[in-house]
Amino acid sequence: MTVSQALVEFLGKQYTVDRVGGVEYRERLIPGMFGIFGHGNVAGVGQALKQWQAKDPSLMPYYQGRNEQAQAHQAVGYARHTRRRQTFAVSTSVGPGSTNLLTGAALATANRLPVLLFPSDTFATRTVDPVLQQIEQPHGYDITVNDAFRPVSKYFDKVQRPEQLFSALLNGLRVLTDPAETGAVTIALPQDVQAELIEVPEEFLAEREWRIRRPAPEAEDIAEAARRIKAAKRPIIVAGGGVLYAFAQDQLREFAEATGIPVGWTQAGVGVLPWNHPQALGAIGSTGTTAANALAREADLVIGVGTRYEDFTTASRTAFQN
Repeated sequence: MTVSQALVEFLGKQYTVDRVGGVEYRERLIPGMFGIFGHGNVAGVGQALKQWQAKDPSLMPYYQGRNEQAQAHQAVGYARHTRRRQTFAVSTSVGPGSTNLLTGAALATANRLPVLLFPSDTFATRTVDPVLQQIEQPHGYDITVNDAFRPVSKYFDKVQRPEQLFSALLNGLRVLTDPAETGAVTIALPQDVQAELIEVPEEFLAEREWRIRRPAPEAEDIAEAARRIKAAKRPIIVAGGGVLYAFAQDQLREFAEATGIPVGWTQAGVGVLPWNHPQALGAIGSTGTTAANALAREADLVIGVGTRYEDFTTASRTAFQN
């Protein structure tokens, strides 16, 4: 089979497994692919998707887009909606079609939201060079526009030989499903390599499960946190997106109600409590409410739940005075 055929079949058989509240959930990691076809992917990924539409449309549904950046943003939005259990893949043509994904990649990585990007790349053999819309560098033909994805991706790889597809996909999905490391996973696909034949092991195309890691805290850390909370006079909770991604909003509400501690949330944490909950302070930090920031300023203990304490949340480290 071709590299593209192997890629599409592989993606259609990947699942995330998550256990929440004693219930195990198993869902398609990549339920579909967005794409705009042109130089680079029409005879590779495009052909493979078309083949599967005829053979088994449920394996990898294709959704035609009008702008690559919008497709990446849709995938990121879907990932947040599914709380990072699922996302979409995006295929683009070479050159400007690929660079249109850069903003979406940066959005995903900055917010730790998974998205899987397959920008097409220049011919690995360089026998057809330059192609239409290729942006070549006369001082270095090993440099392509896709190298611009390196600083805005959590994982970047370029499949220069068919055999590299296996490690690229397995390592990419490892990062994609890691709650601490997730973001944009970018795997550049030279347009000739996409159509090359390759022998694919059966186990590579078998169904594979990616279990979302939810490591338990150390008992010593829990004991120390409990001690500090018990001793606090004016504690405040700062809840971030991690609460939502861990499906822990009910536990947060129960903890806040049991202790009487008020809750402010970050931009990613909107929705951790109902807006009209008695202990809901609203947003906190640079874009926060008067109530949240007033209590944060006087707090003697700040309890962060699912937050990285970024600059907006901490008002560039000026929100908490004690």
